[in-house]
Amino acid sequence: MQKLNPTAAQRIEAVALAALAVVVTIAAGYAWWWPLALFLVFDLSMLGYLRGPRSGAFWYNLGHSYTLPALLGAVAVAAAAMDEPADWLGVLAAAWVFHIAVDRALGYGLKTPEGFEHTHLGEIGTARRARSESRRNPR
Repeated sequence: MQKLNPTAAQRIEAVALAALAVVVTIAAGYAWWWPLALFLVFDLSMLGYLRGPRSGAFWYNLGHSYTLPALLGAVAVAAAAMDEPADWLGVLAAAWVFHIAVDRALGYGLKTPEGFEHTHLGEIGTARRARSESRRNPR
């Protein structure tokens, strides 16, 4: 029996989380397209790369970790429990989770200080192409 490698497992989990985020959005009474409409907002964290790869990795990872949307979702649930519904906070958290999950499903993982193309899920972009090229043409 073939084993599922950790990277593939994380990408499959991400697809499931993205679907769950859309379901939560609909269950909260919002249109299914809200996560798509808010999708690029969360990539503003990439502006950290204007100060270099170390700063960029920090800000990108802060905006692409599930921690902050989970806390935001908890605030939305707590507000609803106190009869102060803040559905929009929950939908924002779901859209944020959707964004992170789609990124991870596509292979865009958390960044390392080496540069944007080095992630916890492997290399992306030109770094990946260069690595595969060096495997095909060893010197």
